[in-house]
Amino acid sequence: MKITRICAYRVELPLHEGTYKWSGGKSVSVFDSTVVQVETDAGVTGYGEVCPLGPFYLPAYANGVRAGLLELGPHLLGEDPLHLHQLNRRMDAALKGHAYVKSGIDMACWDILGKVTGQSVCTLLGGRYGESFHLYRAISQEAPEAMASRVAGYRAEGYQRFQLKVGGEAAVDIDRIHAVAAKLQPGDRLIADANTGWLMHDAMRVVRAVRDVDVYIEQPCLTYEECLSIRRHTDHPFVLDEVIDGVDVLLRGYTDRAMDVVNIKISKFGGLTKAKQARDLCVSLGVVMTLEDSWGGDIVTAAIAHLAHSTPPEFLFTATDFNSYVTVSLAEGAPQRIQGRMAASTKPGLGITPRWEVLGPPVVEVTG
Repeated sequence: MKITRICAYRVELPLHEGTYKWSGGKSVSVFDSTVVQVETDAGVTGYGEVCPLGPFYLPAYANGVRAGLLELGPHLLGEDPLHLHQLNRRMDAALKGHAYVKSGIDMACWDILGKVTGQSVCTLLGGRYGESFHLYRAISQEAPEAMASRVAGYRAEGYQRFQLKVGGEAAVDIDRIHAVAAKLQPGDRLIADANTGWLMHDAMRVVRAVRDVDVYIEQPCLTYEECLSIRRHTDHPFVLDEVIDGVDVLLRGYTDRAMDVVNIKISKFGGLTKAKQARDLCVSLGVVMTLEDSWGGDIVTAAIAHLAHSTPPEFLFTATDFNSYVTVSLAEGAPQRIQGRMAASTKPGLGITPRWEVLGPPVVEVTG
């Protein structure tokens, strides 16, 4: 089997709640997502998706996905999509860095592998654990009282994990954490996610002021070293996210005891192949994980579901249902949230079928 054609489609994904806000005044109201299509000479086609969280969150941006596919795509024509490790080595040799560009291709090739073998990607990634898994709900940054008022509504949807977007002015963030914590019920978990937004002195002020609150502290500062400094001054459970982009820093974090939970984003690692490698390493090391991506619609959500559902439950802290945040469905068959939980499809591959009336014509086409 050989890759014969690679296409990309641009889809806008507006938010149900109008806007999504996080540290540093960053916000997005419409996400620019790219659906990747990989065709083969055997008539089997796979699909992936990449959706950066704007151009100011990670070193990734939507137009960069599509430009990168034009650069990378010609090097992959004629390659076997079933040989995933060889394909990833080929991508890394042809394009240094830019892991997010490669993610949609790798995801699509897992979809092809599942269709060819008649197995779900969840099965191929290690097998299905249980009937479903926990999801978290991100609470967009607002005034403390407004953020606290959202907890009841989200809990009615079944969520018990709440990721509070902080990383603003320290005194306000302290109030945000206390206000939301006051709304928690037994079994709930609260994560204060600064998304790199605090300088060290403000991070120290926050963790000292909330020392009696049962809260996880996520990625307080920009660099690994800064986060490690805060970690060593607090006994709160600690989550690293933005600085974790490969197994090298993952191993460093484990050796330094820099985190209790690690966030693995599929596109930041370059696709499911390398995200699985990181996931399996975490299981071996005893590190609990949040499994997700930077953002996305139905196809990204399907990929997250397969990765999460194939993870031993004791190592899965939580995962994300991005398709419930947005107003546009770009594929049929995607998993849906049911009472704060989700299950991966049992159909071959990712289990999704694109909605062509939503995708429209391709904006990128690479063919021999």
